[in-house]
Amino acid sequence: MFSFNFYEVCTGGVCVLKEEKRNIVFVIISAAALLLSLSGVLKDPLPFDIAWVAIVLCGVPIVISSATALIKEHNIKADVLVSIALIAAVIIGEYFAAGEVALIMAVGTLLEDATARKARKGIEKLIKLTPRTARVKRNGKEEIIPADDLRVDDVIVVFAGETIAVDGIIVLGETSVDQSVMMGESIPADKTVGDVVISGTTNLFGTFEMRSTKIGKDSSLQRMIQLAEEADANKAPIVRLADRWATWLVVVALTVAGLTWMLTGELVRGVTVLVVFCPCAFILATPTAVMACIANVTRFGIIVRSGDALQRFSQISNVAFDKTGTLTQGKPEVIGVNSLDPSFSNDELLRLAALAEQRSEHPFGKAVLKHYLSHGGTPQEIQDFVLSAGMGVSATVDGHAVSVGKAGHIRKENIFISDTALHIASEYQNRGATIIYVGVDGRLAGTIALADVLRSTAKPLIAELKRIGVHPILLTGDNKATAQFIASEAGIEDVRSDMLPEDKMRVIKEYTSDGKNICMIGDGINDSLALRSAYAGIAMGGVGSDIAVEAADAVLVSDNIEKIPHLFKMAKKTMSRISFNIAAAMVWNAFAVAFSVMGMLNPVTAALVHNIGSVFVVVSSVLLISNKADM
Repeated sequence: MFSFNFYEVCTGGVCVLKEEKRNIVFVIISAAALLLSLSGVLKDPLPFDIAWVAIVLCGVPIVISSATALIKEHNIKADVLVSIALIAAVIIGEYFAAGEVALIMAVGTLLEDATARKARKGIEKLIKLTPRTARVKRNGKEEIIPADDLRVDDVIVVFAGETIAVDGIIVLGETSVDQSVMMGESIPADKTVGDVVISGTTNLFGTFEMRSTKIGKDSSLQRMIQLAEEADANKAPIVRLADRWATWLVVVALTVAGLTWMLTGELVRGVTVLVVFCPCAFILATPTAVMACIANVTRFGIIVRSGDALQRFSQISNVAFDKTGTLTQGKPEVIGVNSLDPSFSNDELLRLAALAEQRSEHPFGKAVLKHYLSHGGTPQEIQDFVLSAGMGVSATVDGHAVSVGKAGHIRKENIFISDTALHIASEYQNRGATIIYVGVDGRLAGTIALADVLRSTAKPLIAELKRIGVHPILLTGDNKATAQFIASEAGIEDVRSDMLPEDKMRVIKEYTSDGKNICMIGDGINDSLALRSAYAGIAMGGVGSDIAVEAADAVLVSDNIEKIPHLFKMAKKTMSRISFNIAAAMVWNAFAVAFSVMGMLNPVTAALVHNIGSVFVVVSSVLLISNKADM
């Protein structure tokens, strides 16, 4: 409806936007023309009623669209009834009535298009993650070839900062790999010979060589792209209620109008019935309420993409959370400093470790330095800095030989790790933390614990979700200990750990197949499959990836997860308001039809009465904007 393109035939977002802007101009011009027609200002100077402007600009596209759907697709939409009323009004010379009906329908369509539009760029961004080339060793030589030309068992050389093109196993070298894109883990994974690396992840440090095991469509990233496309294709847009009832509306309207004409002998009464029977208020009921709700939740930092999404949010019974960057901050923080050497206090141990880490690019090193600086520490010159990729660092600080890193790095420095230190490490690891050890002058001086900490708003959020009857679930790529600790801190009993993107999607589908409407909330590219597959999806806009944002039905702009219950409650209230609007419109139209049959209304007054019903629906919807959705 109201989408006929007079001047160009094209596809793509640019043309859609051009057409929408042109339609807005048409609506403005048509509204002005109808006001002039009603006032009669230009009745004498013009050889025709200026209401024809609205009929041509807003009415003709409706007639063409409905005729096309009826003839080519045998599809009866609400537009058919509107077209019949419009043509009948024109035939008997009631141009203002015809133009008014066309204008209201055009406005309704613009509102509907504004709420139903959804960005579809996520899959394209996933595709852009795939490297176009790879550095391969063949016949004793290194050469750069298109990634599509890689074969299984090729030896691929990956430099620091490069994205891994295919799945494989490391055969030479060691490094740390940023797996947040695919796994959602905020902590880089240390990799050495024999370890598996997957496509779409990033090599953070030194050069390594790998043997390819899965290429092309079998690789992890390409499999994710394929699954995302399938999941996206399975989401059907919301169908307008007026279109669902279109066939009955047409039959009933024509029957009542025909009987009125036959029994009274007045064609004008029949046309009047058709005018008031037009489902304009019906059509406005949904988009106006949806736009008001979207305006409401936007004030709380939530962007909802469509009316279809709101409808689904109103029916949510379960919510699945990603851990990293959703329930947690998404980056490691120091949660404990433990000196094991009486010569060093905890503060001194932190100072030595932080200064040694000054030149490190590892997230752990950056977190230790940030913690030190935030507690009043100052940078200082160091000597003899040595980086062991993915393992740790060594440096001379104030004359002390300091080594900081994981157990393997400390042992390489011939520093003994005591049972006490291992016990402390075990306790922190049970809480989902990672331990780095600090050696000073050849002795173990202490430990520093780092973890991705829970958001302060996570626990109240989970409690509120339970209060309104929504069951929380945790789906994460992290290990079991970390997942269980974070879940217990937040108050979540249902926990799934060590999950790949397709595993999350599988769990989502299991809930769906059991008849449960599940909402996925995540922030990373690894969550995009689950976001697309879920009944509804919410992305973290502040820390989240663009791909997760594009895959979701709603976005938390400032990552205020505590506002999620407000979205669910407002969605329910909006669906209730839509039902109320539709019921009110039906009652109003019923009275208008009765008055039309009795001859108490003519086409012009019928159009005005019809307009009052539409205005009532709009006002009813606008009241949602300031609603607080208390439940």
